[in-house]
Amino acid sequence: MAKYNKQLQVKEIVKCGKDPNYFFKNYLKIQHPVRGLIPFETYPFQDECVDNFLDHRFNIVLKSRQLGLSTLVAAYAVWMAIFQREKNILIIATKLTVAQNFITKVKTMIKSLPKWMLLADIVENNKQKIRFSHGSEIKAVPTSEDAGRSEALSLLIVDEAAFVRNFDTIWTGIYPTISTGGRVIILSTPNGVGGQYHKLYVDAESGLNEFNAINLPWNVHPERDDEWFEKTTRNMNKRQIAQEYLCDFATSGETFLDRNTIEWLRSTVQKPVERAGEDRNVWIWKYPLSSHNYILSADVSRGDSKDYSTFHIIDTDSCEIVAEYKGKIRPDTFAELIFEFGAKYNNALVCPENNSYGYATILKLQDLKYPRIYYRRKKQVYLGDYIPPSTADIAGFNTNGKTRGTILAKLEEMLRNRQIISYSSRFYEELKVFTWNSSGRAQARNGFNDDLVMSLAIGTWLYDASGDFTKSNEGLNNAMLEAMSKNQRTYSETPGQALTPMGVYANSSPNRSSDRNNVKQDLINTKNRSMIPQDFMWVIK
Repeated sequence: MAKYNKQLQVKEIVKCGKDPNYFFKNYLKIQHPVRGLIPFETYPFQDECVDNFLDHRFNIVLKSRQLGLSTLVAAYAVWMAIFQREKNILIIATKLTVAQNFITKVKTMIKSLPKWMLLADIVENNKQKIRFSHGSEIKAVPTSEDAGRSEALSLLIVDEAAFVRNFDTIWTGIYPTISTGGRVIILSTPNGVGGQYHKLYVDAESGLNEFNAINLPWNVHPERDDEWFEKTTRNMNKRQIAQEYLCDFATSGETFLDRNTIEWLRSTVQKPVERAGEDRNVWIWKYPLSSHNYILSADVSRGDSKDYSTFHIIDTDSCEIVAEYKGKIRPDTFAELIFEFGAKYNNALVCPENNSYGYATILKLQDLKYPRIYYRRKKQVYLGDYIPPSTADIAGFNTNGKTRGTILAKLEEMLRNRQIISYSSRFYEELKVFTWNSSGRAQARNGFNDDLVMSLAIGTWLYDASGDFTKSNEGLNNAMLEAMSKNQRTYSETPGQALTPMGVYANSSPNRSSDRNNVKQDLINTKNRSMIPQDFMWVIK
């Protein structure tokens, strides 16, 4: 290292204080297990991590094994403690020995610095703490429920958070200590699903909390290639590889979808081309095409509970999920959002769940005069004149014990057969924790949500059962209803019937007798009888 006069020393101190990456590369040394004490030459992915630490108060890192992230955050803690006054830095580790090893790394780095770079004296130095005369300190503690509770923290680092016992309790207790301006770095390799770390990371990726998500699989390291990966994972099973090197929260338990389908869903994940809406939680992958038809299915929550309101927009021509929403929003405001995006996608056929708060959303959509809302048939006998939708139909879809299993079965079938494509990481993460419980019911694991799953289940069933959603098809539906009324047939509400082609209407069209008669005559005269379901062949006899 070159010798500097006082003036140059000051310049270097200022430069290092502004740029931690410059500080690491030029002044820090680390203990290598084979090569001994060596300069800390960071890789580009590590530099990007540090930039994220500076740009975001809350960072959560999902990482592969042996990327040097623990060393990197130790270096970041050293930089903050030296160049900033009155900084209280706390590291929470899985056990005491890990906490002590972290402090050992810190001390090795500090010892390697030139004396003029240390802007304050060390006034306390033990196995778990190092404190400077200008008020900054670095402390490492093992896991405990009261870790950091009574301290006002400037920086909290949780190392291998997925393996920290009772992390949910610890996080609840420690969050108030950093809420006044403190910063957080949580990092870990994955350790299955269902823990607090998994939930924080998944929500971060979905934009549902204040964390910035950083994903670092094995191949971000420039010295690792396919040959290295093959050699390293040769004796590991798929689950181990997924967790240790692919940054995949490998599922455990009996999942709703088979492992191959889950892996396929992972391969289809793409970043949205746009995040829209006031909360930026409308994810858009493809913009509407004027020649295409769309379905918008929705699951509605209260807006301030643990559940989320969600919707999917399905392109019925390509069978792709082109847009998706997941957020906490009031039912009436949700209706306005549905109206906005339903209108953008060529007045998509809107089908919200009508249970509980969903009915409030539907009423608002009706008040706004949205032109295409799905109505299902009541159980009744048609003995004469057609009964108009205002008295005969119910808007939206009712999810109950009977219909829930049906729509989920259709969702599983279409995903297993690759008949519908989702690009959403949020949907993928929900399905990984959507499992069969001991009673044989498919649902999200405790602490997780399945709102996107239920929204798309409604959408896939509607798509599968109702076919094409053109005006001509709506007219065909009306003709079939007319014929049904003349034949005095009974139509009962069951999942298999509720969404047959005759169950799809715009708000204003089903009761126009002239249109119905014209379409019926067209139906009788048509040469393309293959388009007519067999159950309705009696219409033209």
